[in-house]
Amino acid sequence: MTHKPLIGVPACFRSIGESPFHVCGDKYVRAVSDGAGGVPLLIPALGGALEMEDLVGRLDGLLITGSPSNVEPHRYGGPASEAGTLHDPARDATTLPLILAALEMGVPLLGICRGFQELNVALGGTLHQRVHEIPGYTNHREDKSAPLTVQYGPSHRVHLTPGGVLAGLANGAGSVMVNSLHAQGLDRLADGLSVEARADDGLVEAVRVTAAPAFALAVQWHPEWRFWEDSLSTALLHAFGQAAAAHAQRKR
Repeated sequence: MTHKPLIGVPACFRSIGESPFHVCGDKYVRAVSDGAGGVPLLIPALGGALEMEDLVGRLDGLLITGSPSNVEPHRYGGPASEAGTLHDPARDATTLPLILAALEMGVPLLGICRGFQELNVALGGTLHQRVHEIPGYTNHREDKSAPLTVQYGPSHRVHLTPGGVLAGLANGAGSVMVNSLHAQGLDRLADGLSVEARADDGLVEAVRVTAAPAFALAVQWHPEWRFWEDSLSTALLHAFGQAAAAHAQRKR
């Protein structure tokens, strides 16, 4: 009998009404179960209450999701956020050490949007909080008044690094169209990361962990959204799932 890989998906900590919840978007859960062929395990945002190495040692993969919240700027030495910016310190305290533990233990990792930014911060990089206000960069935010199908529709082109992992998954294509739903973006690239894709304005849109012993990739866009309609998104989730399955097999 073939065992599906167990893939951790960290939750956000959010109040719904007057009650606190640990939540995760259905699209990420389905991306793991249907796109990567794994069993999703939702990880509560308990920060230091979790034994990170013990937890990661039980996983075959780790998918770090997007979120409406931003990484707190003190995590990367940035200036204070504008008033009203949504933060999730419980998630920061959970995902940042989880990422480091997964890389240390060779557990395959895929970061999406906030997860892409968290990977950079975890490894010592910094972020722009409002990319659209930085001279030379374009507006990478979605129109929040538009239907979801429009918000998550193809928005701009990214140029794939020749010979990179994404270029291989895209059958050697030089560029692809992606969606764009973010105000934050990478500022200083962390040591140990290699660029996998850039937008037309030069903003880094995808990275891989250069010396990682296993699959370790992150993208700024949202491949989980209706991934079956996009060949690169399908290939990316499949490759991540295959890496998780291989990790599970090695453990057994």
